[in-house]
Amino acid sequence: MKTHSKRYLESEKITEKNKTYQLNEAISLLKKMTQPKFDGSLELHFALSVDPKKSDQMVRGTVVLPHGTGKKVRVAVFCKGEQEKLAREAQADYVGGNELIDKVAAGFLDFDCAIATPEMMKDLSKLGKVLGPRGLMPSPKTGTVTNDIAKAIDDVKKGKVEFRVDKQGGVHLSIGKISFEEDKLYENASCVIQALNEAKPASVKGKFVRSSFISSSMNPGLRLSV
Repeated sequence: MKTHSKRYLESEKITEKNKTYQLNEAISLLKKMTQPKFDGSLELHFALSVDPKKSDQMVRGTVVLPHGTGKKVRVAVFCKGEQEKLAREAQADYVGGNELIDKVAAGFLDFDCAIATPEMMKDLSKLGKVLGPRGLMPSPKTGTVTNDIAKAIDDVKKGKVEFRVDKQGGVHLSIGKISFEEDKLYENASCVIQALNEAKPASVKGKFVRSSFISSSMNPGLRLSV
């Protein structure tokens, strides 16, 4: 039987079992809970009425959080020539062409996001088995394969996050730190919810989001009414 910490149980006391919360109410309550010693993340969890095995029901997208995630994002850019200069000016953490590809192939993975120019994708394909499982493979669908390197880097640094349905029909992502002000967390969460609803596949009829929860690190989750 799973046991919870004393801190978790104290936080649980201020919640109402089986209650469905409004987003702003849930965020306010999570802020009042006893927090761990580190600055925990606030997370949204959705269960969708989709069948991920069907290609026309795959849910995937990106959203730029207005107040960022609170995390320092390390960006690797795969490009050549003039684009390398632009990437460095835009404050990419790692920049390079085939030499960077070889470095990653040898085991270097000290970055959180990968961006590439279209011309690099043929060479980058050899890293599919390395980057793919980690969700790091650049894709036109997420804006990480582009010739507008500066904008792509800027979006990621500002707080662009990707969401993608998993094999169980769920979507899970962090939307900021619990230390953020309530209104900033609310705005970040609202943007994610809006973007997710806009990503509803045309083939899905009826209710799209079966259930949704919000939680902070090592604390109870709260059911949302969205």
